[in-house]
Amino acid sequence: MKRIGILISGRGSNMLALADAVKHGRIPNAEIALVISNIETAAGLERARELGIPTFVHSHKGCTREEHDRAMAAELRQAGVDLVCLAGYMRLLSPWFIREFEHRILNIHPSVLPSFPGLDAQKQALEYGVKFSGCTVHLVDEELDHGPIVKQSVVPVLPGDTTEMLSARILAEEHQTYIEAVALILSGQFHIEGRRIIES
Repeated sequence: MKRIGILISGRGSNMLALADAVKHGRIPNAEIALVISNIETAAGLERARELGIPTFVHSHKGCTREEHDRAMAAELRQAGVDLVCLAGYMRLLSPWFIREFEHRILNIHPSVLPSFPGLDAQKQALEYGVKFSGCTVHLVDEELDHGPIVKQSVVPVLPGDTTEMLSARILAEEHQTYIEAVALILSGQFHIEGRRIIES
């Protein structure tokens, strides 16, 4: 049984999608072992508790990035986590943490990377005038929104779209794409060639 740790900072909608997929076997032979947040009031924490998932809160205030990450890593190791999933976690991870869980951290970003990394990707897409946007699940490395790409999905940008409208359409794709990516990585049926994830 593979064990997943999820890091959140807010509502945790992708966390809930992953939990539902685990429950219904769409991510086979897995369980959500722990949900961690750096924000005590993150709405996703209560949702996780309602589902019976253990939670841990550790504020990033008053400590260095690495000190904060070492505290999270200790909890993840104690929970026997095999894969760390970022689900709306709004902090950069320290190089130490990334090395500690090398090739075992996934992130989902609301654009088709390498376009529009960083914050407000949907707003960036609308301002740039692209015809398509979407989402990307990638392995995390030490650069922002950069690691090898596991899965991508594309959505059209429609005339009259607002940031909220585009975000909602991308989010629906995020839930499905993240599930597929997590299932693939936990299956081990892939290898990495440079920046490419090759399914076996």
